[in-house]
Amino acid sequence: MALSDLWPDTLLLLLAALAIEAAFGYPQRLYARIGHPVTWIGALIAGLDRRLNREMAGFAARRAAGVAALLVLLAVTLAGALALSALCRLLGPAGLLPLALLASTLLAQRSLDEHVAAVAQGLETGGLAEGRKAVSMIVGRNPDSLDEAGVSRAAIESLSENFSDGVVAPAFWLGVAGLPGIALYKAINTADSMIGHRTPRHLAFGWASARLDDLVNLPASRLTALLIVAAAALDRDADAAGAWRALRRDARRHRSPNAGWPEAAMAGALGLRLAGPRIYGDVVVEDGWMGDGRAEATAADIRRGLRLYRTACGLLWGLAGCGALIALTLSRV
Repeated sequence: MALSDLWPDTLLLLLAALAIEAAFGYPQRLYARIGHPVTWIGALIAGLDRRLNREMAGFAARRAAGVAALLVLLAVTLAGALALSALCRLLGPAGLLPLALLASTLLAQRSLDEHVAAVAQGLETGGLAEGRKAVSMIVGRNPDSLDEAGVSRAAIESLSENFSDGVVAPAFWLGVAGLPGIALYKAINTADSMIGHRTPRHLAFGWASARLDDLVNLPASRLTALLIVAAAALDRDADAAGAWRALRRDARRHRSPNAGWPEAAMAGALGLRLAGPRIYGDVVVEDGWMGDGRAEATAADIRRGLRLYRTACGLLWGLAGCGALIALTLSRV
């Protein structure tokens, strides 16, 4: 089956899914009742980890087991997404709505905005203690090691990176390959977040998941950075030229092949320094600095970052809409 056969207008589907998720998010009541597609994927990954990742096995055997686990995960995810796509297509043009509803559950525009805004709100109304509590919901580092500037930088870094991983990348793969594309992306990304760490247990077993996640995030991380630069050009309180300079100079200094792109762009746009050495648990992770501005970020900078993020989301909508219009026009030629 060709990708174009999965849904004739994947960009129109993308636009509808973005609108639904921005308006409604994923209802908390629904989450409490049935969970979330990512939690279902996570449960499968955890089960494969328990069953296949044998601590007594050698490095090569555990890496092979990780490859097998990833293939099982992708096969199950693809089968489910293809089945749901086929059911929706039976409805004809009306099938776009349920398909968009399904796809919207795998986007995170609204939830990312809410979680990052909660950090700014915590700092503004409850001080450092509330800021640390809020930021602990979105970052893996030890919040007790962070002062107010550290909490603010962590929130802005998370906003930048998750704009790529949680919004632009799933949107990109939804536009390319419909529901199967976004479902496969979320499966890969969730596997990386669960087993892609360089810990003794997952260094070998999570190798394939981490490498594949790096690969599928390459196009979106670059697109995210460009969206941030463009958003900065539309904001009187941001520096588009600084964003471009930081992007070109610093993006490749990040230990991640992808995270440095949106973080560098955001740092330059806001006149900040982001990333750098950080503490995860009891481990200090050395990383390059993104941007050459001030390190003393504040809650006001988080608000500025959120404003850029919202503008960049609007630009993403515009790209999807223009692409859908072009695709529809060409299909009628």
